[in-house]
Amino acid sequence: MGTHIAVLSNPFAGKGRGAQAAAAAIARLHDEGAQIRSYAGTSARQTAELAAQALREDPAALVVVGGDGTLSGILAEVTAHSVPVVLVAAGTGNDLARALQLPRDDPGDAAALALQGVPCVVDVGEVRSALGTRLFLTVAALGFDAKVSDRTNRLRWPRGVLRYYLALLIELLRLCPVAFRVSVDGEALHDAPGTLIAVGNTASYGGGMPVCAGAAADDGMLDIVHVRPLTRLRLIRLFPLLLQGRHLTRPEVSHRRARRVEVAAPDLVVYADGERVGAGTCAIELRAGALTVMVPRRGAQR
Repeated sequence: MGTHIAVLSNPFAGKGRGAQAAAAAIARLHDEGAQIRSYAGTSARQTAELAAQALREDPAALVVVGGDGTLSGILAEVTAHSVPVVLVAAGTGNDLARALQLPRDDPGDAAALALQGVPCVVDVGEVRSALGTRLFLTVAALGFDAKVSDRTNRLRWPRGVLRYYLALLIELLRLCPVAFRVSVDGEALHDAPGTLIAVGNTASYGGGMPVCAGAAADDGMLDIVHVRPLTRLRLIRLFPLLLQGRHLTRPEVSHRRARRVEVAAPDLVVYADGERVGAGTCAIELRAGALTVMVPRRGAQR
């Protein structure tokens, strides 16, 4: 590999925090004496093109400044190379940084892992559906939570977090069981109606909600959490347990680990890393050890 470090940023990540985080990351790397080549994408397509360009120039590391969606959007390019990735978390959820115990409050400390960190090989999730093949890093959501995300994206009013709450209220009022059909690790496709299914490469989504508590990004397995059909009141009562990662022992929740799951349902949508990644019948599996991320040395402050 080359001697320079490539810095690829999404300046719009985290409601504009990406630009400030990129500046802080570059400043820290300059202070450390690193040679930098900087790239900033203004759209998902341009960011992917810039990632491919940066990787062709053979950097020692690729520093990605943005949210989980920024990195997952370039996984096709990154996983085709051996260049290690350094994630400077500047999104709204930052669940991959949480899972890997990366610095989340100081972009400079996160960027410095390009020089001071150690490589960690992690798995990447893959969703194949009518939308094509899409890759993800954290949790693929199907059912109620995916509908909330989809509704949030379709609403034009109000702005900010209130739009999410309105979408949540609408979908709660419209709550009905999803007619899931599920196959795990090649078993026969069978009826499994439910409120939601979460397929996790890591434990949390949505900025720390541990829906797949105990999932690890480097174990070569998916964690599959299925919540059976619930009334509105029972779903509301389950949320506090979910926020604490204590829901997996509830009788209405099942949890298993597998390498592949196929899910079908009417009007099914799949969200992961904040993006719509699947629709219709979908197959979800892992690309084990597909990505190398620089992480703090064991025992270092994270």
